[in-house]
Amino acid sequence: MRGLFYRVFPRLRGSRHGLRAAAYGSQNQGAGPIPDFHTNVLVFDPRERGDTTIVSLLQTHGMSARVASRFPEFLDALGDDVLFAVMADEALCPNDLTPIHNWVLSQPGWSDLPFIVLTAKGEGPERDLAAARLTEVLGHVFFLERPFHATTFVSAARSAQKNRRRQYEARARMEEMRENELTLKTALLAGRLGTWELDPQTWNLTASDGFKSVFGRGPADTLTYDDLLGSVHPDDRARVRESVLHTLETCEDYLIEYRTVWPDGSPHWAEVRGRVVRSRSGTPSRLVGVASDITERRLEQEWQLRQKEILEERVTESTAELWEVQVTMVAEVAQRERAEEQLRQSQKLEAIGQLTGGVAHDFNNLLMAVMGNLDLLRKHLADDPKALRLIEAALQGARRGASLTQRLLAFARRQELKVEAVDLAALVENMRELLNRSVGGDVEISVRLPKDVSPALADSNQVELALLNLVVNSRDAMPEGGTIRIGLREEPDARPHEDLPAGAYLCLSVTDNGKGMDEETLHRAIEPFFSTKDIGEGTGLGLSMIHGLALQLKGAFVLSSVAGKGTTAELWLPAASRVVRQAPKVLPEETESAAKPAKILVVDDDLLIAMSTIDMLEDLGHKVMEANSGVQALELIGKDRDIELVITDYSMPGLNGAQLFEAARGLRPDLPFLLATGYADLPPGSGLSLPRLSKPYTQDQLSREIAKILR
Repeated sequence: MRGLFYRVFPRLRGSRHGLRAAAYGSQNQGAGPIPDFHTNVLVFDPRERGDTTIVSLLQTHGMSARVASRFPEFLDALGDDVLFAVMADEALCPNDLTPIHNWVLSQPGWSDLPFIVLTAKGEGPERDLAAARLTEVLGHVFFLERPFHATTFVSAARSAQKNRRRQYEARARMEEMRENELTLKTALLAGRLGTWELDPQTWNLTASDGFKSVFGRGPADTLTYDDLLGSVHPDDRARVRESVLHTLETCEDYLIEYRTVWPDGSPHWAEVRGRVVRSRSGTPSRLVGVASDITERRLEQEWQLRQKEILEERVTESTAELWEVQVTMVAEVAQRERAEEQLRQSQKLEAIGQLTGGVAHDFNNLLMAVMGNLDLLRKHLADDPKALRLIEAALQGARRGASLTQRLLAFARRQELKVEAVDLAALVENMRELLNRSVGGDVEISVRLPKDVSPALADSNQVELALLNLVVNSRDAMPEGGTIRIGLREEPDARPHEDLPAGAYLCLSVTDNGKGMDEETLHRAIEPFFSTKDIGEGTGLGLSMIHGLALQLKGAFVLSSVAGKGTTAELWLPAASRVVRQAPKVLPEETESAAKPAKILVVDDDLLIAMSTIDMLEDLGHKVMEANSGVQALELIGKDRDIELVITDYSMPGLNGAQLFEAARGLRPDLPFLLATGYADLPPGSGLSLPRLSKPYTQDQLSREIAKILR
């Protein structure tokens, strides 16, 4: 054995230091994937029969083993997937250990394969020079004297296994660090950034190739800290020094832009960022960061600055006429912004109105079915007082729901209005007593009405409701009492809103000296369901209803208020001619004779409403046919010539009510139609000339309309 180590010793002189240097120097070698922890233990046993004791012990403790009986086979089996190797010292004597020593030296930096060498009793690294030289050959060696106890061997094997596993983990971390380094390099390359590091003790500068390029240097050029300062523009050099010293003193982040002069004399701009790295004692140990060439950006900024200066010079040198043009443009921009804000508000209210109107229309349909069936039920239970009382209560609730839908339709501008010339002064005078009773004794109402004003185009009933609503709102705004002023004036040439044409308008105003509204509340005041009153004291529909009424009458509703001082509400209505049309006298219901029984076609896509209408008609003695679409109704009209009247809904899929009427005229020009709808404003050409019945309607209203058509 001694002879063996003397044969390899000349090649091993000074190899202890070379072993680690070679190992860590090979860390960039590709070594494939990390082996699994359940890899083989390599056992070198050249004996023909071999010793199964070691293999059995390894397998018993969860480690599989591979046995190599020849030294070349043992050398070929060495690799990254070996947990550790087991061999006897006498098995190595006949062999040249130079190949195994070369393999040990060629291991990657993370790898240091453990070897367990079984030695004869009395030999060890502390007493045997040959064993020490074997340590130099193999590097990482566990010596185990024979005979050994099984527990001793297993303990050594476990130690070698744990050591190897830590090497695998180190390799994984090293590969992760390499990947992170590549990612960082890619990011720096993509961002055209260069890295640098400055030692504040020695002022030694370490710069990457990218950092050198920011200062006009090539990869092979040397760039010291003095070279860097020398390349800084003289006017910026002192600022750069002060900035570095300030960062080192305060440990704040380093960020600076300055001019540089490249070796070829060309001027450039650099942006440098850095951060202080502290030592364990808390003192700055180094300053690290990145830098980039921002010449193009600064040139662009300088060009923009020059353009701005040129523009300012031109503006300064411009004439008074150009100044007036500029003032006009500013005014137009401000006007456009106001118009855009008004348009956004108008679109918002329009969207809310469409949603509200749709909900109200559908709710009207539901009330139609409820009220129609309750009306019929009341006739059939005329002898039951309790049932009549319950039915009447239900009808009252349904009527209140109908009133609520009218308010919603008013906001959505879908309520049916009776527009005529209305004397607003007389209307206010007639309401004085009602208004005084509505506000109570703590509030005084002051009315100022001109004697001779033009009438307004309006619906008198709706204007009365609007005025009452405004007065009640003013009363609620003055819980401790106050004065409400009602005024009326005529403007022969006014334009109360930008969307309205200029012309003659009447302005009905209600002013109080209550608590008023702030700007945000005033902005939202006409939104439906918005209210500043306590829960249960208001629906939030009053002002939105008035707003919808004004728009439907082609007028405007204008609110102005100051918090703590009061509110003024103005209802602007278009003026009519001086002649006030008198409302036609309506004959008493008793004079309206019921129509004779007829064959009537009911067309409605809502089965609930159709059923209610059919029940009311049949109760009146009519023979009824039903169609749930315009197409189906058209087929029945073409087939049955005995149909005397068609009652149709307007809004239906496929053919609406107006389209059904036009199509039916081609089949039977003389066939009368009755349009039943919850909408007030229908599109042009939608059959507005047809007789109409507004939903929800009662059996009496239905009977009167049929009698008018068929008499």
